[in-house]
Amino acid sequence: MMALSHLLGLQGKIDGRALAQPMPESVSDDDLTHYVNLAIGTGGHGHTYPGATVPFGMVQLSPDTYNDGWDWCSGYHRSDNSIMGFSHTHLSGTGVGDMLDVLLMPGTGKAKTVPGSREKPEEGYRSRFDHKDEIAEPGYYSLILRDYDIRAELSATERGGFHKYTLPLSDSSHFILDLVHAFGNSPDSILWSELKAKNNDTILGGRGVSRWARGRQIYFAMKFSKPFREFEIFEEDKGLGPGVHEARGKHLKCVVKYQTSPGEVIYVKTGISGVSVEGALKNLESEIPDWDFAKVRQAAKQSWQRELSRIRIECSNQKQKEIFYTALYHMMAAPTLFDDVDGQYRGMDDKIHRLPPGLHNYSTFSLWDTYRATHPLYTLAQSHRIPDFVNCLIRMAEESPEGMPVWPLQGKETGCMTGYHSAAVIAEACVKKFPKLDLAKAYPLMKKRAMADDYRGLGLYRKLGYIPADKEEESVSKTLEYVYDDWAVAHVAHAVGAVEDAKILRERSTNYRNVFDSKVRFMRSRLENGDWAEPFDPRGMGHSKKWHDYTESNAWETTFGIQHDPKGYIELFVGRQAFLEKLDELFNQSSDLPADAPPDIAGLVGQYAHGNEPCHHIAYLYSYAGAPYKTQERVRQLLETMYDNQPDGLAGNEDCGQMSAWYVISALGFYAVDPVSGNYVFGTPLFDHASVELGSGKSLVIKAERSSPTDQYIQSIEFNGKPYSKVWFRHADIVNGATIVFTMSAEPNMQFGAEESAAPPSLTS
Repeated sequence: MMALSHLLGLQGKIDGRALAQPMPESVSDDDLTHYVNLAIGTGGHGHTYPGATVPFGMVQLSPDTYNDGWDWCSGYHRSDNSIMGFSHTHLSGTGVGDMLDVLLMPGTGKAKTVPGSREKPEEGYRSRFDHKDEIAEPGYYSLILRDYDIRAELSATERGGFHKYTLPLSDSSHFILDLVHAFGNSPDSILWSELKAKNNDTILGGRGVSRWARGRQIYFAMKFSKPFREFEIFEEDKGLGPGVHEARGKHLKCVVKYQTSPGEVIYVKTGISGVSVEGALKNLESEIPDWDFAKVRQAAKQSWQRELSRIRIECSNQKQKEIFYTALYHMMAAPTLFDDVDGQYRGMDDKIHRLPPGLHNYSTFSLWDTYRATHPLYTLAQSHRIPDFVNCLIRMAEESPEGMPVWPLQGKETGCMTGYHSAAVIAEACVKKFPKLDLAKAYPLMKKRAMADDYRGLGLYRKLGYIPADKEEESVSKTLEYVYDDWAVAHVAHAVGAVEDAKILRERSTNYRNVFDSKVRFMRSRLENGDWAEPFDPRGMGHSKKWHDYTESNAWETTFGIQHDPKGYIELFVGRQAFLEKLDELFNQSSDLPADAPPDIAGLVGQYAHGNEPCHHIAYLYSYAGAPYKTQERVRQLLETMYDNQPDGLAGNEDCGQMSAWYVISALGFYAVDPVSGNYVFGTPLFDHASVELGSGKSLVIKAERSSPTDQYIQSIEFNGKPYSKVWFRHADIVNGATIVFTMSAEPNMQFGAEESAAPPSLTS
């Protein structure tokens, strides 16, 4: 075997740079990929992966260090020091695991078909590695497999993964292709799998998986640059013999064997498809037609540079730049493409559909999270994708037996989280007047969910005006989620001319009043007979051990869950001052939680939990009550304390871009408290200059004039050269380009935005 020292030395000959060093070419400020630190979120509870993908790509080719447990939902955690292999699909920052499809692992010596444990990797095909050997850049990942003296390099296209392995002198080099490997570490999750060797250099196959997305199907076509010396399929870890080149079962793996010379490179390229093996092969041949790894790597980097460049900031603080551009990167790791190059895709009805040229189908919509900030940011910096995203959600609602999408993943509805916030994403695009939206098709589907479906307490909600806690779990949160979805559906109803429906739904969106207890000034659960549920503890998860009354939150957080009608809600507190006092109380509480609190309640400031999405708009509510300077204080505090450029630099799960989107949009100086309204509320700009490419040659330019970087308070605002006294603005005000200039100071201007006329609009305005 070639010594590691020799392999490390050889690296310079392979692609011109030392293994753990940055690219030798001069890195200018224009190279925004240089600021993406893919270690962020791979530690703590961020649940991100460091591997290779392209913006919104179907393939996420990344290392798997473990395939079970909450902190391994992405298949990788920074605390590990051994690797199982490299699989082609991963989830970014979710709190539930799935995917990790088509695991490939190179090795030398006797081929083992079991992965081994993290404690004893030598018992299987695992390999130890050192984090200092890892290189993770947008579109590229590399490390040394120390037990095998093999260097692995990965890159990706939209539907394909490209592997490059530099191997030592060995007559027993090999690859393990494991179709049992999946999140959950249980072979019972594999419904079926199939493998077929073709032409002595290609493996075709697929599998059905029943995990989070039950019954999803994935297919692959994998080509090797060197013909196989030997090929063998294993079922239940027993070899089927060298003459068997095809098999179907639930527990399939195969081993490909080679004899290699010192420093020999073997390339592997893989196409994947949700439709068929033929689709996977077509994707592969279309996107990776040759064996030019450097070209694919460069193209992936250029795609990231192009998308990252849509938002440019001027900042001398390297740490803030890394946090910002890594956050922007993570925002574009989902939704993920889920169609083939010929337009075919597997729908939510499990049927194969074909889209016209130029249109796309997507997957991995973490809607409970991303409707809040991620999708509003897409309407700014990814405006060209909005019609595809929205029409995809509409098609899902039409195709799916589950109706309106909640958390769709690879053609299946996971049903994860409360509400049906595809409605909010569709309504936001409608209000912002994006073209080519199929609203005529969308509204009947939305109306059915809002007005007819008996979905997770909706029947009780329509009957009583709230969901009773003795009939349905998470009743308070679900009530508020349906309130907001009523608000969303009302806007689409109005747009298509269903005026009476819109009126009914707008009125119904005030049902939050039915779970507000004015005596204790909290949102709390009620029973079917109308009584308040007892006992009540605002820190607690609910009145009963049977189930929680709140979704990953408690009464403190949920009490400030009203996004579309803060003014009407403030009236329930009998005035602004009482509301402000309650908000201050939220942030100044002890952070103690009961033993049954879910781990998602994280990133605590008092009882405010930045590590979970229900809190993300709350710091901006001060502006509705005449104290925008307090919004500015809190937002700056959260920007500085809840994010870091370290592996554990996220306060909670990344959740497909939402945790990062909060940082990106808040750092720009505003936030969509109520995305459906099409309005944004000012916070505090972190950077002195930023520009957002809006599309069609238009830009939003944001300037902050200050004496010191610590100046966080807005003294005054100019909007397109004119004094501006409001603490909010409309999407319509900037869509054709705009310049916003903030004058900042170290001291708050308590008069700015204090008048009721300056406050953002609400339903009750």
